Amino acid sequence: MYNTLLTSLEEGTLIVTIHRTEKLNALNKEVFSELNLVLNEIRDNVSIQSAIITGSGSKAFVAGADITELKGLTIEQGKAIAKEGQDTFFRIENSNKPIVACVNGFALGGGCELAMSCHFRIASENAKFGQPEINLGLIPGYGGTQRMVQLIGKGRTLELILTGNMIDASTALQYGLVNYVVTPDNLLGKAKELLKIVNAKAQRAIEAAIVAVNASLDTTVNGFEVELEAFGKCFDTADTMEGIDAFLEKRKPSFGKKKD
Repeated sequence: MYNTLLTSLEEGTLIVTIHRTEKLNALNKEVFSELNLVLNEIRDNVSIQSAIITGSGSKAFVAGADITELKGLTIEQGKAIAKEGQDTFFRIENSNKPIVACVNGFALGGGCELAMSCHFRIASENAKFGQPEINLGLIPGYGGTQRMVQLIGKGRTLELILTGNMIDASTALQYGLVNYVVTPDNLLGKAKELLKIVNAKAQRAIEAAIVAVNASLDTTVNGFEVELEAFGKCFDTADTMEGIDAFLEKRKPSFGKKKD
C-alpha cells in the first residue's frame, strides 16, 4: 500500500515504520504524502486506537529531511516545503488517537521535529537527538523552534539549535525531551505496554484530554475554557456513565461496549 512506510496493526495499535534505510529514513515529499495517508487511516479506522511511529533499521529513526529536495529553492518554495512539514506534524500533534514516537538511532532535524510532534517519546539507548540545520545555513522549519522550547525550555533549545550539537538518550531524558530510555530490544515493547493501558481507557476521554492539553500551548484559545467544555462533554458519553458506575460498584469499567 505504501512505498516508504511499513504498517502493522497489533491489538489496536498501528505500528508505522518509515522505511528508507538507504537514506537513513530521511523525510522527502513521498514520505510526507504517505504519512498524511496513514494519518487518515488512523483517524478513520475504528480498529485503530493508537499508533507508534518508528524508523526502519537500527541506525536511524529519521536522520532529517532529504537535503536533495532543498537545493536551489526560492524563498517561497522554502516556505512551502516547511509548511508541508508543519501541517503534517500538526496533524500528528492533534490526532484524536495517541501517537508515540519510538526513537531508534538518529532523530535529527526533521526527525527530531517528527518525534516532538508525537504525544510522547520513548528512546532507545542508542538514540541521538539534534537540530543541525544551522550547519546548512538554515533553522528548523517543521515546528522545531516552537515544540522544543515547550519541551526543554528556551536556553537549552537555543543551545542545541545554534550549535547544531547532538545529545544522547540519557541527556534527552534529563532534559525532558523523552519519557523513557530503554534497551533497543525493548523499544517497541515499552510503547506497546503503555498503549495497552491507554487503549483500555474511554476513547472520548482520551480525545478530550489531548484537546485540552494541546490548548495549554495554543495562544489563540483559553485553555481553561477548552478544558471546561471538554470535561462537560464527557458526561454525554456512555463511557463516563460506565466509569462512574464501575467505581461505585467496585469493579473494573468496561469501556466502549455501549453506544453513546
